[in-house]
Amino acid sequence: MKVSTSEPFQIVYSLLEHEYLGYLFESYVVQRNARGQLTLQHQSVSAKNAPEFADGLDVTDFEIVALTDQIQQDAVIKEFWPKKIATADFFLKVYDPEKGDKALQERISSYVQNRMGQILDRLAGKQVFIMGKDGEPTWHEIEMAPEPASVLFHFRRNDDNTHYFPTIQYQGQRLDFQFKGAVLVCCQPAWILLDDVIYAFRNDVDGKKLQPFLNKKFIVIPRQVEDSYFQRFVAPLVESFDVHARGFDIRSERYVARPQLTFSDVPSATVTTLEEPRPRATRGRAAASLSESGGVATLVQPTEHIHFDLSFRYGDHTVHNSYDKRVCVKLEKNDGSYIFHRLIRNLDVEQDIIRELRQRALEVRNGRAVLEKATAFRWLHSYAEDLERMGFTVQQSTDSGKDYFIGAITVQVGITETSDWFDIHGTVRFGDYEIPFIRLRPYILGRRHEFRLPNGQIAIIPDEWFAEYLELFAFSEEHHHSLTMRKHHVALVNDLQNGNLATVTMSRKLERLREFEAVEDKPLPMGFIGQLRPYQKAGYNWLHFVKDYHFGGCLADDMGLGKTVQTLALLQHRKESGESKGAASLLVMPTSLVYNWMSEALKFTPELRVLTYTGTYRDKNVEQFQDYDLILTSYGIVRLDVEMLKTYQFDYVILDESQAIKNPSSTTSQAVRGLRSRHRLILTGTPVENSTMDLWSQMSFINPGLLGTQAFFRKEFLKPIEKEKDEHKTKRLHTLIKPFILRRHKAQVARELPDKIEHLSYCTMTEEQAQCYEETKSFYRNKILKNIEEHGTANTQFMLLQGLTKLRQIANHPRMADETYEAESGKLREVIRMIRSVVAEGHKVLVFSQFVKHLDIVRASLDEKQIKYAYLDGNTRDRHKEVARFQETEKLRVFLISLKAGGVGLNLTAADYVFILDPWWNPAVEAQAIDRAHRIGQEKTVFTYKFITKSTVEEKILALQNKKIQLVTDLISTDEAIIKSLTKEDIEELLG
Repeated sequence: MKVSTSEPFQIVYSLLEHEYLGYLFESYVVQRNARGQLTLQHQSVSAKNAPEFADGLDVTDFEIVALTDQIQQDAVIKEFWPKKIATADFFLKVYDPEKGDKALQERISSYVQNRMGQILDRLAGKQVFIMGKDGEPTWHEIEMAPEPASVLFHFRRNDDNTHYFPTIQYQGQRLDFQFKGAVLVCCQPAWILLDDVIYAFRNDVDGKKLQPFLNKKFIVIPRQVEDSYFQRFVAPLVESFDVHARGFDIRSERYVARPQLTFSDVPSATVTTLEEPRPRATRGRAAASLSESGGVATLVQPTEHIHFDLSFRYGDHTVHNSYDKRVCVKLEKNDGSYIFHRLIRNLDVEQDIIRELRQRALEVRNGRAVLEKATAFRWLHSYAEDLERMGFTVQQSTDSGKDYFIGAITVQVGITETSDWFDIHGTVRFGDYEIPFIRLRPYILGRRHEFRLPNGQIAIIPDEWFAEYLELFAFSEEHHHSLTMRKHHVALVNDLQNGNLATVTMSRKLERLREFEAVEDKPLPMGFIGQLRPYQKAGYNWLHFVKDYHFGGCLADDMGLGKTVQTLALLQHRKESGESKGAASLLVMPTSLVYNWMSEALKFTPELRVLTYTGTYRDKNVEQFQDYDLILTSYGIVRLDVEMLKTYQFDYVILDESQAIKNPSSTTSQAVRGLRSRHRLILTGTPVENSTMDLWSQMSFINPGLLGTQAFFRKEFLKPIEKEKDEHKTKRLHTLIKPFILRRHKAQVARELPDKIEHLSYCTMTEEQAQCYEETKSFYRNKILKNIEEHGTANTQFMLLQGLTKLRQIANHPRMADETYEAESGKLREVIRMIRSVVAEGHKVLVFSQFVKHLDIVRASLDEKQIKYAYLDGNTRDRHKEVARFQETEKLRVFLISLKAGGVGLNLTAADYVFILDPWWNPAVEAQAIDRAHRIGQEKTVFTYKFITKSTVEEKILALQNKKIQLVTDLISTDEAIIKSLTKEDIEELLG
């Protein structure tokens, strides 16, 4: 029956009882007659048609209509049962109160009760009815009480039991509701219909607490269960409601809130919620425990953290800060009688305390805070005085797994210089206990925070000590329960003293070392022939500096800056001054450099008696060394003759191209470390090639123990620097090695050298070459990317290197990868064209390639065009003759050199052009090649050309090169390091 909007109408709300869902409201509009009376003509209202009746509805009506829509049975079924189902089937089969899903029933009940409560809150001033059995919405009108009622709970304890019942007060009068047909139209919170009036209650009474008494005078609590019932049910009532008791006391008490912080290494249990007894939930969890009490549960995960619980003492009672009520009730039983202490909390004071803790970096939420264990104890030590001032009691939970020490912790360390080393001594105090500092060594090195005191308590070593004293323990040596450290760790000792971490006593000589501003100038030896450039003289002075303090040194100047001549000047000084005491010095180098050293020694220090200890027929007798000042030998010979060489005490052991011992576990490294000498020196243009472990190996040779053990270095420096790009660790490593390395770049010290001018020469592939390249690229791209998906980038490095090498070869000339290839190469045509142009203009050119096969192809083309050339690769025997022939023969203008064989030990200043045929990752290797021409003695500008085949992996390398070369600034710059650092995105770009 439609209601006309052109005639008067009224919105009404009708209460009905649903068989399964309980009491519900529905919304209707009812037509009024001429006298303004409601008629039987009515129409259901929903959110869909409510706008039609907007003139008769206010904002609250629209809200109520929306809420009544949500509790209609069809809406409820749709909300909780996504499958299509008939209404009867849902309630009879799915919702069935006897056999249905109890959890689903509870969720639906909560959903409906919540919305009923919202509707009832909005019904003041509205027309409300009880629906008739025939569906008539205005069958019987009821009212909404204008004020809330209150509940008073009564307990009468006698000798046998306790009687419990509630009374309802409304406007100062007792409301008789028992046995009066009252109904709870909503339970959460309670709304009761009594004598055609619906009442709400103060304090959000739970209707379940009234339901039993609608048709019952009282509930009897047997004496045998009263302890539990009083604690779980009565105490919460006393907190929130007015309770009248006979037979026990209820005392309202006010106290000063005194904060209490309880810590534990076991996650805190949840504060229980007090409520009526009810069945316990079924327990059972995998990989975790579930603590339950009164229906509140917390999932507890084992962790390495400290859990803080904030509570407050009110008189003799403790209230956890997470408790959410202003009043907290504590039950006391004494000689069979009960006292309910009703504690009135000071929530303002509690919030002030929480703010104070937050200002001290402890974030308390819901009464709890969690900190990592070391951080937690550092916090306790740091704020112990503040906590005491604020009146805190700090204690450990009885549930804690360990008994922790939380008293004062201090450390005093002393370092004293002796004739040969530093003695380290100190004391750590944990409260009244004094512990020798050395006892902490395994804990600091192993990063173990827990130290057991003599009384069994566990002291937590402060986190900052691991940073402050880690290197001290790592670099020191333990002898008979004492610690010593070598003098080359003076920089670390200074850091400890400057940081007030140790009291240091040292000699005036070392004190001067701390304060020196410049290295002392030393005169050149009389027998030195020639002059040193200013920076070379500074290097010579520096070599004396490290020698005078008995440190090992690393002369790491760029290629071509004269490491050889600086070293020879030092050795000549040793001879003339008598400081060598008649002992020879040993100079170890790659075999290919022996001739260079001999020539330079004859040129600059002809007075030095030099023995070349090489060759199959060498005289294996150390006694002959006494007749010489300098012994020249190779790494291979040292490896073979190490047992004999170890019997001689050298003045100096010097390693040239010392990157040869970059692998600390190689037999070469082990052999040179076994040599005996007064002083040690290494010479290298690249202290680190593949990994920072190269640096450890070389530094450990010149200054044993400087960087700790190999395992320590790998953990504390190599991994953070190479894998985590830790800038702090990189700087720290530089700080440790800086006093012992002298490294000058050409741009810094050799300004008299002519300029280098670099060009990129792009080459286009021939059609046949491009086809070959694309086929190979597709093959490797699919294979490599599939392997990355299955095994990750780390396990694809070999395959990637193999694929990239094959693509590089084809970019140069496909014949390098396939001997049957007969077509041309775009790069070869361009290289030959430029060689012919350079030669025709009277210049000389060095042509470098990483591949001997590539040089062979270039040789064949030069032979065909009758262009003469010099040639050098790893199989060339008389390197110096080939170098001299190129340097001295005017018409010999081309020198073909393999990058590996010609990257060191060559002086080719006759050339002023350098061609790099196949540029790759490593600019350092290319720079070494260029430096064959761009070095002292060169009087012309050097032009460098790098040949790049367009649309190939060579071109894409240029884009990645700058980014990837920053692995460790000035340290790592080789192919292996770069390959390791490539991401999947980098690889896809290279093979794109």
